[in-house]
Amino acid sequence: MRTLVSAMAVVLFAALGAAVARAQMTRTFSIPAWIDHGKCTKSPTFDPTLNGKPAKVDRKLAPNSDQVILVVFDLTGDLSRIDDAERAVITNISHLPRNTWIGVLRAQDGLHVLADPTSDRQKVTDVIQSLTSSGTPGLLETVRPALSLGDAMIRKSPVRVAVLYITDGSIYDYREDYTDPVINPSDKHDLSRRFRDVLINEKISKLERHIRSLEAPFFVVHLHYRQNKLDVAYQNGLDSLARNMGGEAVICRSSAEIPQAISRIFARITSAWSLILSVPTNDHHDLQVGLKASCGSGGLPL
Repeated sequence: MRTLVSAMAVVLFAALGAAVARAQMTRTFSIPAWIDHGKCTKSPTFDPTLNGKPAKVDRKLAPNSDQVILVVFDLTGDLSRIDDAERAVITNISHLPRNTWIGVLRAQDGLHVLADPTSDRQKVTDVIQSLTSSGTPGLLETVRPALSLGDAMIRKSPVRVAVLYITDGSIYDYREDYTDPVINPSDKHDLSRRFRDVLINEKISKLERHIRSLEAPFFVVHLHYRQNKLDVAYQNGLDSLARNMGGEAVICRSSAEIPQAISRIFARITSAWSLILSVPTNDHHDLQVGLKASCGSGGLPL
């Protein structure tokens, strides 16, 4: 009998070891998804692909599930635009369901948490109303730690997370100089003289490489569209960052557009599904994710 028990123990431990090994061969990651509710009235079935091959949704979090929204204020300019933005943010937050927690952060001189995620709307309102606009823009320097914070929340808890920046900065106002990339001042034919947005594009590309493995979607409402070449490059860069991180950027051309833009982004954030997929841990290549939602009949591309 002792021999039999020992043999059974060996088999059980071997099976347990194999299960652990299989579990360690895969990791999970989440992606946001949206559907057009006018076209899909039933709960959708999601059909993802990874690098063109069918994949499985391990878990899905619906738009009525728990959510954390990290609102990062990066405000340095026109007080009237800032007041409009703060009022719009407070109004939208007041209409959110109770299972939505709001964290408030500030981006000047590094990322600072002003209010931990909470469902206390009055606390969030008080923090936002006490904000001051000063210093230099901080979005480019703080977006990586902000998204890393959101990413850590996603990995720790089954909750939808989004990072929203409310910003108004000009590329000319950053502490780091992105405006004069002339490499060889003595060479009149230096190509950097013709492409003065090279530093901005390089900064955006570097950021994209550093944050593309993070899972929290990134949203931006920029309160002040500027038409000069370097600010256009900066604004286009914000749009690229947001789209590549599963979010959206809106650049407001007038004060009148600010409330509508903020409402639009909050609506998009709160209507998101979060889909948790598995991928082999030994796959270190970039993944191409395809997604289709089936709503009873046919499919809707996402």
